[in-house]
Amino acid sequence: MKKSQFTPEELQGMPQLEAVVDELCAPESYEAVYHQSLHGAPMPSTEALAEVVERLKAALFPGYYGPARVVLQSMRYHLSANLDSIYRLLSEQIRRGGCFICAEFANDCTSCERYSHETAMRFLQRLPEIRRVLATDVRAAFEGDPAAKSPGETIFCYPSITAMIHHRIAHELYRLDVPIIPRIISEMAHSKTGIDIHPGAQIGEEFFIDHGTGVVVGETCIIGRGCRLYQGVTLGALSFPKDGDGKLVKGTPRHPILEDNVTVYAGATVLGRITIGTGTIIGGNVWVTHDVPAGSKLAQARSSVAESSDKMVANGRR
Repeated sequence: MKKSQFTPEELQGMPQLEAVVDELCAPESYEAVYHQSLHGAPMPSTEALAEVVERLKAALFPGYYGPARVVLQSMRYHLSANLDSIYRLLSEQIRRGGCFICAEFANDCTSCERYSHETAMRFLQRLPEIRRVLATDVRAAFEGDPAAKSPGETIFCYPSITAMIHHRIAHELYRLDVPIIPRIISEMAHSKTGIDIHPGAQIGEEFFIDHGTGVVVGETCIIGRGCRLYQGVTLGALSFPKDGDGKLVKGTPRHPILEDNVTVYAGATVLGRITIGTGTIIGGNVWVTHDVPAGSKLAQARSSVAESSDKMVANGRR
């Protein structure tokens, strides 16, 4: 039955809710957090990018990801269909990423569509090289961990391989000057594995992160071939220079260079644009802010047995 009369309270609406809406619609409330692209293009889709990454994993590691069973006789057809989907999905996300920043992505909006498709194709052309390098990462994980029973176990289970699949993909997109998409793909791996690698970091072949959780690799890091990190390692910046207006100067080299075959053990912190020479071993929880010659071994001072008269120290406080 249709209601013919309303109570005074119903006619007044919800003044408390209206007050909240008024505050949230005030320019001083939203202007620092509101985004609208100049031409109304939607934001990049994290769901679509997750699908792109899963399809890329199936293309790079057939049989491990994607269809549960892939036979060699039909692999070509599976791969062709998968790459076609990746190309279309990735082109759209690159276009959205370009619209997110708009300026400096393409000459004008009429070229944005074409530029996105061309960039997606250039990325796909890099897939054979990405697979080749990832295969060296898998070999490093298997040969470097006595607990690994097979290379396949590292592909399917190890956080280091998950992080490096995302990073090798994101880094190629970063090299192609694709806006924001590489960072989204890197953060997907970060949330899954606890390994935080900026897509700008240059990492050589045969790279392995044992255990992984808590590792941080900064944007301008350069890591040579055959390097190995353990959990909790930070390769970071020592300082953040500012310009005359007090704003951070961005894009300058500020993270470490690790030459070939460097090992950094758990909890170590290496900061600044310093060079760690070939074959160096940095012990656990060591703090390094200076260049290190090749072949060095850095370790903390050995612990000693306390005398019976010494007071114990707990949590840094007596």
